[in-house]
Amino acid sequence: MSVKNVVNDLVGYDDLKIIQNSEYFNFSLESVLLPRFCNVKKKGMKIIDLCTGNAPIPLILSTMTDSKIIGVEVQKNVYELAKETVRINNLEEKINIINLDVKDIFNSYSTDSFDLVTCNPPYFKYIYSSNVNENEVKSIARHEILVTLEDVIKIAKKLLKNNGCFVLVHRTERLSEIIDLLQKNNLEPKRMRLIYPKKDAESNLVLIEARKNGKVGLKVLYPLICHNEDGSYTDEILEMFRR
Repeated sequence: MSVKNVVNDLVGYDDLKIIQNSEYFNFSLESVLLPRFCNVKKKGMKIIDLCTGNAPIPLILSTMTDSKIIGVEVQKNVYELAKETVRINNLEEKINIINLDVKDIFNSYSTDSFDLVTCNPPYFKYIYSSNVNENEVKSIARHEILVTLEDVIKIAKKLLKNNGCFVLVHRTERLSEIIDLLQKNNLEPKRMRLIYPKKDAESNLVLIEARKNGKVGLKVLYPLICHNEDGSYTDEILEMFRR
């Protein structure tokens, strides 16, 4: 039996809709946390979101800025969900979704041309024996099958203007690798926030902002706790859900 697309409210944003399909990899909490971590100006920015999926990050960014936003998604069926999501929210003048492998981005966009690059990439390294999902769409979203962390960082560096910012969400276990790759590509980490599922748990995710050719100096912000002991969202998370 085929699974139909479903139109949902974008969590916490009752006036925004997002189209999802349970056979695909739907957006998760980090797709809300990442845009809320970004420092954006109301106007005059050029913004691009790599590995955009069904476009939750561009949607939320669109509530924070009047600047135009580009979302890049390689998988055709997921791209089509993102395009339809933008259409039903009447945001075609503000958000442009393109179906493209991010490694081919410079066929369409110039180097040194963006103020902000965001990315919620595949988290897990892929080797032949990796325990990947039989669903190809989900596997590509979760594992570095088509694009790696190093690819994303190198692409972000080339896309950004001097002093532009790259904002990434990723697994905490890969933090040392992330910082090493950022600095090798002249992206200096400037702000970082560790995300914890609960108060007494280990961090599983990290938000990090790096600036192209920025000065050395990293601020580690206070921890972000996602859930109370009863499993409900903390007040800070609920506040992030409010437009």
